[in-house]
Formats: sequence, structure tokens, C-alpha cells
Amino acid sequence: MLGGLTGFLHGVEPTASPWSVVVLMFCLNLGPAQASTCPSQCLCTSDLLSCTDLGLAQVPEVLPVFIVTLDLNHNRIVQLEEESFEGLPHLEMLRLAHNQVTSIQSGAFRNSSGSLLRHLDLSSNQLMVLEQHYFQDLPGLQELLLFNNRIVRVETGALNHLKNIHKVYLSHNLLTTFPFFSIQKHSHPNLTMLDLSSNRLPKLPLKDISNLPQSVQEGLYLHNNSLLCDCSMYSLFRFWEQMDFASIRFFRQEHVCLLYGIPRGVRFFLYNRFFDGCRLLELKQQSRDVSVRAGARLLLHCITSLSGTRPAFFWLAPNSEYVTPPGNNGSLNMFPNGSLEIVAAREEDSGIYLCMTQDQDRNETGEVNVTVLRHEDEAHEHFNTGFTTLLGCVVSLLLVLMYLYLTPCRCPKHLPPPTAALSRGKEAGPGSAQSSILTPTPPTTTEGPGRKMFPSNIFSFLPCDTSKPTDSLYL
Repeated sequence: MLGGLTGFLHGVEPTASPWSVVVLMFCLNLGPAQASTCPSQCLCTSDLLSCTDLGLAQVPEVLPVFIVTLDLNHNRIVQLEEESFEGLPHLEMLRLAHNQVTSIQSGAFRNSSGSLLRHLDLSSNQLMVLEQHYFQDLPGLQELLLFNNRIVRVETGALNHLKNIHKVYLSHNLLTTFPFFSIQKHSHPNLTMLDLSSNRLPKLPLKDISNLPQSVQEGLYLHNNSLLCDCSMYSLFRFWEQMDFASIRFFRQEHVCLLYGIPRGVRFFLYNRFFDGCRLLELKQQSRDVSVRAGARLLLHCITSLSGTRPAFFWLAPNSEYVTPPGNNGSLNMFPNGSLEIVAAREEDSGIYLCMTQDQDRNETGEVNVTVLRHEDEAHEHFNTGFTTLLGCVVSLLLVLMYLYLTPCRCPKHLPPPTAALSRGKEAGPGSAQSSILTPTPPTTTEGPGRKMFPSNIFSFLPCDTSKPTDSLYL
């Protein structure tokens, strides 16, 4: 290599600039440096860098720019410093599980892929507080794994920057509170799972949880906590059971609460006698399609995730009428909490009702499709159902009777007259087998004075009249 380079330099024309030689030497030195960007003892593939279980105390300073997945699991990293992942424009998955991370400095994910990073695994570390700046540079993150840490507090805005988050795993920590009010539809439109199981939550803010978006409630896991037994807590989980949420369906036996005098807790889905005196609260849950009988009362709830001090509510009726508290001329009543009451439903009340909620600088809109059933339609429906059932029973009974008693008598075409058959039966004698089997009437010896034997089915002993059609029965 050196000989070839010397020969090349000797062959350079005298007119060549000395700077060309300097540039050439710089390029020759740059190649090996780029080739050695894969950290020592790490494994590099086409788009993956794996540095697992190497005892690393910090993130390697020089990382290949082409990596999509960076695996640093099972090391001894204590802190994620500022711009620890600088110059990684393609990074999508970052795995830092089973380290000793206690803090994340501001700007730790700055100048990395940012919006492309969709999976961040910080499970099994030693984080204690989720601060607001931890994930501010990760707007594209979809999955955040934080289970099995020592987290005792989640700051109010810690998850606010995660606009595209789908799943957050915070189980097996030491949480006693959680800012449910910070999870709103406009800030987390894609959130479908929030796992807070196996923590130390003593009491649930029923109002904040009931105001969560429907998709979040369906994926909210709260089993194995230190919940205190009360009627509001019991009402919440019973409501989720009726809605068949997966958190109840799959972890039914893991839902426990602490009752005074019982040290180990109560599995309240299995032993609900402790809540016999509870009056279950009516939690707000509004279907998109509701129906009501004409003249009946209907209450529509305005479900919103806005958590302002005093959000403003108003409804838009199907006839383009704006309704605000206390209502209109008496047919529609509206309450301060946003619920709308249709006092006596009429046919013209059918249609789409829009509920609008406005906070300081945000607003939300929901819709409910109301169908008013007329009395005639309802009566006609009940009549049709009852008549159909009765008609089916009558037809079934007639078919059974026809099968039992109106079966046609199939007689041979050239059967002798009944009188001849009777005479032959008498000639055969009372002991003859032909008399007892082939004779259509019982032997004369079976009758006594004043007695007449009637068979159980009289139609089986009636003689056939060959002068009539064989497909009909004549008596």
C-alpha cells in the first residue's frame, strides 16, 4: 500500500498543486475512521447496533449514523446526558432496559431522529420522578416502557409532549397519585393503553377518570393497587365490567381493595357482599345512537375530556337551535354540567344533536343520533311479534294432529270386500293365527254379553272402502 502510494506520488506531474496531495492524504485517513465507528465489542448489522451486557457506564460517544435500532440493554448506564444520541437521524427503536438510569438531562434526545423514534424502553431502571423535560424532544414516540422502576411521582406535563403516544407502561412502580386530568383527547388522541397496575394508588379520582376519553378508559389498567374500599371505587369497576373492558375481563381476580379489619385486602369481584349497602353511582356514558318512545323523557350527556375550571357547554339541536342553560321554551332543559334533557320526546325531536365544549383556548364536539319511536310503530311491532308467535304455535299443533290422526289409509287395489274377509275369519276359527292377525275386527270370542271392546286407536280397525279413492279417508 505504501509502495503504491509512493509510486503514485512520484508519478504526479510537477504542475500539480501541493494541496492536492494534502487532500488525498486526508481522504486516505478518513476511510478507516469511518469504518471504525462501530463501538468496540458491539455488534453491528445493516441497521442494528447491539451493545448488550458489556458493562457500559454511558452511551458510546461515536455511533454509526445508519442505525435504526440501538440496543443498550443490561448495562450500567446511570444518566442520559445532553445530546447522548446526537447524529442518529434514522433511529426508531431505543432499548435501555436493565440499566441504572436515575435521571435524564434536558436535551438528551435532541438532534436525534426525534419524530422518527417510536419505541423507547426504559424499564427496569431506577427512575424516581418523571420530569416535564424528559420526553420533550420525542413527538413521534408511540410506545413508552417505564415499568419496574422506582417512580413515586409523575409531573403534570411529563407526557404532554408525546402527541403520538399509543401505549404507556407504568406498572410495578411506587406511584400514589397520577395526573389523570392531564390526559385529554386533544393532547393524546391516539392513547389506547395506560398501565398503572401494581402501584400504591390509595384512592381514584372518579371525576377525572370518568372524563378520560373512551379509548383511554378501555385501556386503563388499575389492578393490584392499594385501593381503599369505597362505593365510588366499586361503582367504577362495576361499570367497566358491564362495558366488558379488557382490564376487568383478563385481570378479574387481581382487583383488590383494602377494607378496615381485613389485612390482606378483598377481591371485590369475587366477594362483593361487603358492598351490598352501596348505591352504585350512575357514571356518564353516552352512546352515539339512542332511541326513546314518543312522550318519554331522555337525558343526553355531554362527554368531554377538557378539564378547565369552568368549561362552557352548549348544544345544537337538529333544527339548528342553539341551547344553553337553562334551556329553551320548556321542551329542552340544559344543566350546568352539560347534560341536555328532552322533556317529552316528539317525532320532530329526532336527528343529530351536537354537544360543544369550550375551554380557555380549546374546544371539543360530540354528536348523538336520537330516534323517537311513534306509539303506532311500537304497538305494530309488538302486535306483529305476538301474532307471529301465536300463529307458529297453532300451525305446529295442527301439523301434529294431522300426523297422528289423519294419515291416509293405503289399501291394495284388489282387496276383497269386508264381508268376505269377515266370513273367512269366522271359518278359520277362534284359535287360528289368521283370525287374530289378518282379521280387521277382533274375534267374536272377545266380546261378552253387554260388552264391546274399543281399541286405543279406532282408525287402525276401520275397514277400507275400495270403492273410494285410496288417498282419502271416509268414515
